[in-house]
Amino acid sequence: MRSFKIVVDSCCELPGKYKDDPRIEVVPFTMEVGERLVVDDHTFNQKQFLKWIAECPTCPKSACPSPERYMEACQTEAEDVYIVTISSKLSSSYNSALLGRDMYLESETKNIHVCDSEAAVSGEGQLALKAIELAEQGLPFAQVVKRLEAFRDEVRTYFVLDNLETLRKNGRLTGVKALVVSTLNIKPVMSAVKGAIVQKGQSIGTKKALTKMVDIVLRERPDSAASRLLIAHCNSPERAQAVKKMIEERAKYKEIFILETKGLSTMYTNDGGVVIGV
Repeated sequence: MRSFKIVVDSCCELPGKYKDDPRIEVVPFTMEVGERLVVDDHTFNQKQFLKWIAECPTCPKSACPSPERYMEACQTEAEDVYIVTISSKLSSSYNSALLGRDMYLESETKNIHVCDSEAAVSGEGQLALKAIELAEQGLPFAQVVKRLEAFRDEVRTYFVLDNLETLRKNGRLTGVKALVVSTLNIKPVMSAVKGAIVQKGQSIGTKKALTKMVDIVLRERPDSAASRLLIAHCNSPERAQAVKKMIEERAKYKEIFILETKGLSTMYTNDGGVVIGV
């Protein structure tokens, strides 16, 4: 079987069993909260980070990994390298990865593919897991790339957030129509379509919005028996468990994983957010 390496940026949420997998490297984002610089790596402390955000009068910002950092990730003995990034419509991580690959290939020869996941969080995780699955089958590099790109077009990301201000203030909701003010407790159900954020519906209160999100997922992705489902949450395991229960009562997925968000995902989903990648 061909040797391979999977490189992802730190917006990618994966099941815990892959945390120490030597075939996977996570290239971190950095976040700014006021004057604090936070690296999205193993040192990230979610509770402390959320506290800093709550206390900071300014909106947090993020910076994607540098091309040099991606170039370093390509320095491996593995024959094939697959890089999966957050949607290019949400971050410059994809373009940075392309530059890093090209810099590496100026002096070295290797099979390297950069995949724009057109998703984020658990949706991006779906692409990384698919890359692992295909590479483990020992398929030729070109075949893995072809099937990974085809799978990318099938993946959907859905989310319900208590707070959309970080997304809005960082310009990530430019394609979304004006939303009703949060004082009315109306919670939108959002999705990523071709990498851009769109609104799928809305409900009064988070509980009803989560139920509506499940309705939309099961309507738009009915082939559940052959699919894997990833539920990521920001400091809200009870909501993630409630979503998992609702889904299991109505559909039978091959696997369902509940994931706790890392740094960048925490920054954008905010306290209480739930994201489904399927």
